[in-house]
Amino acid sequence: MTSAILCLSSYFKGAAFLQACKEAGLHVILATNDRNKDEAWPHEYIDEFFHMPDLGKRPDITHAIAYLARSRQIDLIVALDDFDVETAAHLREHFRLPGMGDSLARNFRDKLAMRTTARNAGVLVPEFTGVFNYDDLREFMARVLPPWLLKPRSEASSMGIKKIEHADEIWPALESLGDQQSFFLMEQFVAGDVYHVDGLVDDGEVLFSMAHKYGKPPLSVYAGGGVFLTRSLDRESEEAKALVALNKQVLKAMGLVRGATHSEYIKSHADGQYYFLENAARVGGANIAECVDYASGVNLWREWARVEIAHLRGEKYQLPETHPGYAGIINCLAHQEWPDLSGYNDPEVVWRLNKKYHAGLIVSSPDAARVESLLNSFAERFANDFLAVLPPKQSFSEM
Repeated sequence: MTSAILCLSSYFKGAAFLQACKEAGLHVILATNDRNKDEAWPHEYIDEFFHMPDLGKRPDITHAIAYLARSRQIDLIVALDDFDVETAAHLREHFRLPGMGDSLARNFRDKLAMRTTARNAGVLVPEFTGVFNYDDLREFMARVLPPWLLKPRSEASSMGIKKIEHADEIWPALESLGDQQSFFLMEQFVAGDVYHVDGLVDDGEVLFSMAHKYGKPPLSVYAGGGVFLTRSLDRESEEAKALVALNKQVLKAMGLVRGATHSEYIKSHADGQYYFLENAARVGGANIAECVDYASGVNLWREWARVEIAHLRGEKYQLPETHPGYAGIINCLAHQEWPDLSGYNDPEVVWRLNKKYHAGLIVSSPDAARVESLLNSFAERFANDFLAVLPPKQSFSEM
């Protein structure tokens, strides 16, 4: 009997994952939000395609999948997007399917849960506190020097984060949140360089990982606009080795059994130490997967699918052969509907973003320093040629 996989994706992504599942002989079911129904999904690799107003709305999603299950044997549920991780975990619990359940999913979606877990495992994290008791907040602000970050616990990336410069700013911010206050945390702002480590885990073992460094911290790009860039680090550098080792410690503490991972760290300017920021049980956004692929030959979407399929069939997953290259990505919002990237014709340019009002490309080289040099030179050109800045989205009213 053909095994069926249900993929949830609140955003348009994961084509290589869907393709790998279909080519492996699975019956592929995709559920997305109404706003994404007309995106260029690879329908040749999708057996059944469904959309609804909000994948995360309960009990609607549970009722919808229960209806599908009346006439289908669903064997596996996978969340392709960060916003679907908790939904997929809830559905696995409800339908008694294998994979990450509700409690474990919090370590990969709830910023308060993941920080608490990391700290309890002896990992350095910025000072933080839940937004519950006001006396605790006052004690935190008296003990930890400003500025602080007021963060939503379950948003993705830098969405909804507000920087608090003075203690008297916190109270009107909390007042505007009303009953949503407990879904936020307060965190010490640590100035430093921000990194991410992306990889694959199977049976609790990290099989593959690559360390990268952002050009500007994502929070700075998100809040103030600018050009986004990230690049793979020299594998033999001390910072790459330290980050890969730290990431293994973090993922072990979080308890991830299998799947793709994207974790972020900051190296403090004040003390030179690495601090854990957050992690996700998914492939990194902003075309990081393509960057990793050009650097190493490992397509994280495809290999994540192969990990899941191997476990479903009781087989042992085998990581493909890798190559020791390097790559970096640069992108930004653009004034032009279809930006002209033809002037960026260096031989190291291996990929160009094809998306309205966005400019982006990937460079790849056997030399990590060459990648860094190219990205730095492109950053100023992108700012002059394309850059458009929009105000950041807020997750609560007018903060």
